[in-house]
Amino acid sequence: MENTLLLIIVGLIIGTVGTLIGAGGGFILVPFLLFFYPQFEPETITAISIAVVALNSISGSFAYARSGRIDYKAGVTFALYTIPGSILGVWTVKYINEKTFNIIFGILLVVLSIYLFFKNRKVVAQKITQITRKGYKSTKLTDKAGTTYEYSYKQSFGAIISVFVGYISPLLGIGGGIIHVPAMVNWLRFPVHIATATSHFILAVMATVSVITHAFSGTYSNNEIILTIVYLSLGVVPGAQLGAYFSHRIKSHVIIRALAVCLIIVGFRILFYKR
Repeated sequence: MENTLLLIIVGLIIGTVGTLIGAGGGFILVPFLLFFYPQFEPETITAISIAVVALNSISGSFAYARSGRIDYKAGVTFALYTIPGSILGVWTVKYINEKTFNIIFGILLVVLSIYLFFKNRKVVAQKITQITRKGYKSTKLTDKAGTTYEYSYKQSFGAIISVFVGYISPLLGIGGGIIHVPAMVNWLRFPVHIATATSHFILAVMATVSVITHAFSGTYSNNEIILTIVYLSLGVVPGAQLGAYFSHRIKSHVIIRALAVCLIIVGFRILFYKR
């Protein structure tokens, strides 16, 4: 009973925080599983995490769709480019040992958090404008609150980023939002609120493909794994709705810095974690 309640609470936190910053919540769930379920192999941990990320992102995407902040054209395009990498990532994780997995995951989080925290100072102060050069896609989007966003992004660069995100997400079980959101904001110049909503939509597609691949490979054949996913999901689904609700009421730079702080704490904890 205690484990069940703990999983539901963790799921609620993952759903709320993950949706708020458009990251899916895998960066919270993977460390939790590493610490509290040491009997699970890296492949099992990433499979559980990506399943929960899929449910979180689907639930959060419905909430973001109501807000009108999802860029569907960019979302569908980038999601399609994540699929090949996503399938490859699922198969690659089978060949990574636990120690290597922890080192790769910890370093990735620390480096990304440092980049986000300091780069964010300049990005949030810059005005996002449309670019009319060849290869750039210009978009004008008005959300349900009446706020209009105008921006441009280089589609080919976005496609390359998406292939990488598709591969790294199931490999580490993080969902990819912790990479996709800062990449969309800092490099593709998406407005933060559009980036978080669109990233969640991309995650819904990408994580679902990863779950299907894991299912076909037999990763979810264990009842303990299924029950863990179910209990986490009981908290994740309502948490995703809360995260989307609060995202409209929190400033852009606060979201990015909150993401950076979370990443560096978790990253160092994993790097220096010993069983």
